[in-house]
Amino acid sequence: MRLLKLMAPGLRVKRWLGLLLVGLVVVALGLTYLFVELYRTAELPEAAAYLTLQFLPRWLRGLIFLFAGAAITAWAFWQLNRSLMSPLQPSPRGVDLFDALVSLRHRQRGPKIVTIGGGTGLSTMLRGLKHHTANITAIVTVADDGGSSGRLRRELGVLPPGDFRNCIVALADAEPLMSRLFQYRFGQGSGLDGHSFGNLFIVAMSGITGNFDEAIREASRVLAVRGQIMPSTLENVTLCAELSDGEPVHGESKISETTQPIRRVYLQPERPAAYPEAVRAIIDADLVVIGPGSLYTSILPNLLVDGIAKALTATDAMKLYVCNVATQPGETDGFRVSDHVSTLLSHIRGNPLDMVLANNNLSLAGEIKPEWNVQQVVADPHAFRQDGPELTLADVVDPRNPLRHSPEKLSLAIMRLYEERGATAFAAARAAAATGT
Repeated sequence: MRLLKLMAPGLRVKRWLGLLLVGLVVVALGLTYLFVELYRTAELPEAAAYLTLQFLPRWLRGLIFLFAGAAITAWAFWQLNRSLMSPLQPSPRGVDLFDALVSLRHRQRGPKIVTIGGGTGLSTMLRGLKHHTANITAIVTVADDGGSSGRLRRELGVLPPGDFRNCIVALADAEPLMSRLFQYRFGQGSGLDGHSFGNLFIVAMSGITGNFDEAIREASRVLAVRGQIMPSTLENVTLCAELSDGEPVHGESKISETTQPIRRVYLQPERPAAYPEAVRAIIDADLVVIGPGSLYTSILPNLLVDGIAKALTATDAMKLYVCNVATQPGETDGFRVSDHVSTLLSHIRGNPLDMVLANNNLSLAGEIKPEWNVQQVVADPHAFRQDGPELTLADVVDPRNPLRHSPEKLSLAIMRLYEERGATAFAAARAAAATGT
């Protein structure tokens, strides 16, 4: 009954299950009449008497058949549960159908979360968030021009698929083997060396469907992705940087290799059209999460798309920036949390941020080797003004890797922030908009 109550609102199956039960009872009644008639009129072999337990009293026979039928029915339902659950989870151990449906319904009722970024940071966060809500939209940068993505972009004229592939795998609900297949990277072969299967799959799907965004949708369908993944723009943009000495650098991969401090970054062309679905997702969101990821090469390329920046200003959603837990060589050397925030705000108009989430667990700093040339980002609450975004600190670092976020810790911190601050503020903003106040 609990299962029926859970499924009924979305699937409306109670009436049909009830009708199915009535039909089975009628069929059983008909078979009973036929068997009774056959038993009374037909000449049956002697073995039939033993099979029907005629040597026992009728009340005892009835109990035996009743319990045998109940055992068979329970076994059938248990096996059906396993069969239904097998495509819903990578490992069927310890989770029954009811628990899985409760979790699914909880995620479907979760807040609409839009994430903006790229690289490893975005996919790491998505792996945690997908367990809290199914209403996720990941807006991904298209400025990548290095590695396999860069080669495919130059040779075939497609948008770089690498960050999209990572997000698809992070949000996938498919078998682990499929996820490993998408991440498989060829180590040899003329023309294949260095390419990942997922990148080639997306490019091939782009050729079949005729456009890149449709290719992402189809690839997401293959891996049963929880949520949506879309580009910030469909235009072929180049990320450029102006260094502290005034020298320009063209290309995301070259910016990552520079040793000079970066003064600013910009796109060519300067005002690419935003992907309409991405703008719509931001406007309709309950929560927008910017980052984590490379500040200059993963996050800012999205926010430099004019339509994305305007949507951030226009939306009533809570807007949260997740700061990296470690600095990045050549980009944010020596940066504190406030430096990340001021750099981000200097590239976009207005102040679209409500909150900043940063790590406060610095106990792993001793595990960072000097040759890595990085350090954990330190929070500096005194640098945050009262009229700016509010700083919140939490332990979000991966205990196995002091340079990365923990998907579980980060997603829990984000959801806690939204439940404490964002949900109330969002409801109030929507109510004010509806009444025109």
